[in-house]
Amino acid sequence: MTSATAAQRSARRTDHGAWFLVLPALIPILVLSVGPLLYGISLAFTDSQAGRTEPTEWIGTLNFQDLLHDTLFWDSFRIGLLWAVGVTVPQFVLALGLALLLNQQLRLRWLARALAIIPWAMPEVVVGIMWRLVYNPDAGILNETIRDLGLGDGRDWLTGLATALPAVIVVGIWAGMPQTTVALLAGLQNTPHELHEAAALDGAGAWRRFRTVTWPALKPIALAITALNFIWNFNSFALVYVLTNGGPGGRTRLPMLFAYEEAFRYGQFGYAAAMGCVMVAVISVMLALYLVGRLKGGDE
Repeated sequence: MTSATAAQRSARRTDHGAWFLVLPALIPILVLSVGPLLYGISLAFTDSQAGRTEPTEWIGTLNFQDLLHDTLFWDSFRIGLLWAVGVTVPQFVLALGLALLLNQQLRLRWLARALAIIPWAMPEVVVGIMWRLVYNPDAGILNETIRDLGLGDGRDWLTGLATALPAVIVVGIWAGMPQTTVALLAGLQNTPHELHEAAALDGAGAWRRFRTVTWPALKPIALAITALNFIWNFNSFALVYVLTNGGPGGRTRLPMLFAYEEAFRYGQFGYAAAMGCVMVAVISVMLALYLVGRLKGGDE
């Protein structure tokens, strides 16, 4: 009995020591992430506004009821989904091709790898400013190239109703591709080379080796990075804000940008917080579906 009690006390001391080690990392998360999240959720059930002299009142689900009938918000939600899919899918395909290329025994491979991650090292604001110069209708390199090739006079890519969203999607693909490339390249390098040699000896061609050896090894990484990229792209703000500020005519107004305008341009803090709650709910569902899929895959 005494030995059992001593073992329990030792286990409790171990638990306390573990919590003591975790606290330095846990406290900033609680203060900077969990706390603001809970405050934002509570704000969504109030009529909080900028410059309001009267006390903020609890209005229940009124903000969410208004959101159900806000066609502008749901239009921005649709644009956000188009943006997230339009960036994430080509980004993965191009990153996979680049990772396969960088995994080959090429001359100056180290230099190519260093150049491939340059967009990742650049802040989104800098990327946005740089691409605004590229898309400049008068002196931008894109229109200058079109004129030099005799393909026309070019166009104003970021203010055209039909071209603004595709132009911004191209920038999103370019800016986010390096991190996907690095993740896939790490997966390729962890794939045993002996498996490729064995498949080649069995007469398997390049496509068959990719399908039977490379892709099964990359699949867990591919699912993880694609899910994270989709969530990250859906929540994008800075890049689109610098490029178009949501224009023209709201064609690039993503949900996060719409919520920002409601809060800091029009001062509707409670209503903007309700938008944030909807976006958090959508992201939570996406994460839940991803985790369920991973757990099922692990069981199999």
